[in-house]
Amino acid sequence: MSAEQRAAVAAEAWGWVGTPYHHHARIKGLGVDCAQILAAVYEAAGLVPCLDLGDYAQHWHLHRSEELYLGWLERVGARRIEGAPQAGDIGVWQFGRCFSHGGIVVEGGADPTVVHAYIGRGVIVSRVSEDPLQGRAVQYWSIIE
Repeated sequence: MSAEQRAAVAAEAWGWVGTPYHHHARIKGLGVDCAQILAAVYEAAGLVPCLDLGDYAQHWHLHRSEELYLGWLERVGARRIEGAPQAGDIGVWQFGRCFSHGGIVVEGGADPTVVHAYIGRGVIVSRVSEDPLQGRAVQYWSIIE
């Protein structure tokens, strides 16, 4: 089942590419942010229920040290993984004071390919070794058993 789940997550993530960035939005093709895209993709793949992430400021990561993002992952039962991620896993990068930017791994390996919503660019595809993720502290998490 996990291979099918991983394929479903990756396929759903690819479908969001090109969606404009919009803080706190979750509508494919119209607007999404880096937290809401995770909630939408994993819900569509049948791995989590519809999640209410609550209210959060667009720049909370610049002024606070609270690990909101990691808390959301723990809330749905995600676990931190070591080593190279696989398709369907989640990358979380440190921006500002905490881990505050997430993306969906669509091609695993030592330099994974990630679909993520980025301010000013919308939903893009990038390798971890490329801008804007390059050189940032990263953690990988998985919801898939």
